[in-house]
Amino acid sequence: MSKFTKQQQEDLQKRELDSMCVNESHLTHPWYYNIKYLVVGAVFGIVFVKAEIISWFRIQEMFRFQSFHMYGIIGSAIVVGAISIWMIRKFKVKTMYGEDIVIINKPFNKGIIYGGFMFGIGWAITGACPGPLFAQVGTGASVVLVTVLSAIAGTWVYGLMRDKLPH
Repeated sequence: MSKFTKQQQEDLQKRELDSMCVNESHLTHPWYYNIKYLVVGAVFGIVFVKAEIISWFRIQEMFRFQSFHMYGIIGSAIVVGAISIWMIRKFKVKTMYGEDIVIINKPFNKGIIYGGFMFGIGWAITGACPGPLFAQVGTGASVVLVTVLSAIAGTWVYGLMRDKLPH
C-alpha cells in the first residue's frame, strides 16, 4: 500500500518528467535545521570561486576549446555523480533521517536535445550556468543579477508552457 494519496502520486509522476530524483520528506523540523544547507551552500560557493568555475573567462576558454580546466571539472563531477548513484542503488542508501531515496529511470526524448541546446547557448552567452550564479553575485559581479532574473523568468515561462513542450 502506497504512503501517498492519489493526488500526490499524480503530482509525483508529473514531476518525474522534470527530475531524476523525486523524494518527498514527511518529516517536519524547526527552521534552524536549514542552517546546514546555508553552510554547505556557502562552502560550495567558496569552492566555485577558488576553482575558478565561476570565471567568465574560464567558461569562454572552454567553449573555444582553449583549455581543459572546465572539461576536467565537469568530467570529474560526472564520474563522482555516476558512482554516487550506483552506490545509492546498490547499497539501498537512505537519507540521514532513514527515508528511502527513490531514483527514477528516465527514458531519452527529444526535449533533452532542445533543452541542452538552449542551456548551452545561454551558458556560452552569459558565462554562467545556474549553479554558480549566486557565487558570481557574491563576488561582486552585480551584472550577473540580470542572468539571475532571466533564469527565474525562464523557469516561470517553462512552468506556464510545460504541458505544450516535448517531454
